[in-house]
Amino acid sequence: MSRPQGPHRPFFHFGNPFRMISSKGSGLPERLLSLLIAFEETLAERLRKLIPKDKDEVLSLSWMKLAMDSLCETHSGVKNLITELELPVSDWDEKWIDVYLDISVNLLDLCIAFSSQLTKLNQGHLLLQCVLRNLDSSSPKQFVRARSSLDSWRQHISAKNPRVGSCHSILDNLVRSLDLPKVKNSAKGKVLMRALYSVKVVTVFICSVFAAALSGSAKSLLDLNVSDTLPWAAAFSALQANVNGELRNVFGTGRVTVLKELYAVDASIKKLYPMIQDGVEPVEVEQFKNSVIDLGKREEKLSEGLDLLTKAVDGFFKIVLTGRDALLCNLRAAGTESVLGSNVEQLVGR
Repeated sequence: MSRPQGPHRPFFHFGNPFRMISSKGSGLPERLLSLLIAFEETLAERLRKLIPKDKDEVLSLSWMKLAMDSLCETHSGVKNLITELELPVSDWDEKWIDVYLDISVNLLDLCIAFSSQLTKLNQGHLLLQCVLRNLDSSSPKQFVRARSSLDSWRQHISAKNPRVGSCHSILDNLVRSLDLPKVKNSAKGKVLMRALYSVKVVTVFICSVFAAALSGSAKSLLDLNVSDTLPWAAAFSALQANVNGELRNVFGTGRVTVLKELYAVDASIKKLYPMIQDGVEPVEVEQFKNSVIDLGKREEKLSEGLDLLTKAVDGFFKIVLTGRDALLCNLRAAGTESVLGSNVEQLVGR
């Protein structure tokens, strides 16, 4: 499929791939239909909870953690659905397996990129701790050291991370996978593919937001169109419009630092830096002390937020990895690898 390049990167699905399992005349057994409805209603509720109540929430580390936690719940939910469908891997179509394995590789690559950038941001914590220790003293020598640490922090934070830069192409691969393979003669397979479609759409969207926020560029943002016949479509569209709209507004201001907590620390540093550089006049002593205290509080909030978000990303990585490993173990146990041949071998080795 082709998509126009630029700030807005829409994805248009082909026709309506959901006619075969619409609620009216679906032909699905009642049990399977109830499983699908429950899964999609739960997904819709999760999406509604992610819609920010305030525009400042969008680029906060707390909202990003909430989004990653929601993604973990959704992926765990589809695992539970597969169990409830009683659909052993030996009954999976080769195309379904290829899709699942290929997507999981891309998601693991994204997690590694996100973790890399979060670790990089967290490393700045040590430099800011040096700044705060040096500012405990009024010695000119300590002020010089504090200024040097601040300069190092700015350079460290603004340095490009090539791993985050690779997210753009990885997301493109995931978008291409949204065109699911057709399912014939398998009611359980139809339910599985529709559930996987919803999980993939939500995952690609949230990962595109992470990539944009962590890279400081709108290049990775995606506008995904989904069929309005899906129970979760309205909640997804509202969330996407809200979050992408605010992200583009922030990027439009030319702001380099888009993460809320990181921006707050940077603002404190800009206020404090001239005092350190030019020296503190007697009348500015109280203002200087307050600025140092303010920087300490904001730095602590940033560090805590980064730690929590890093743990959430690591949790998602483990869920994707264990799901992939479980599938591969089941394939080996069922002897399916010999049927699939080199394609699976290639995916296993990635």
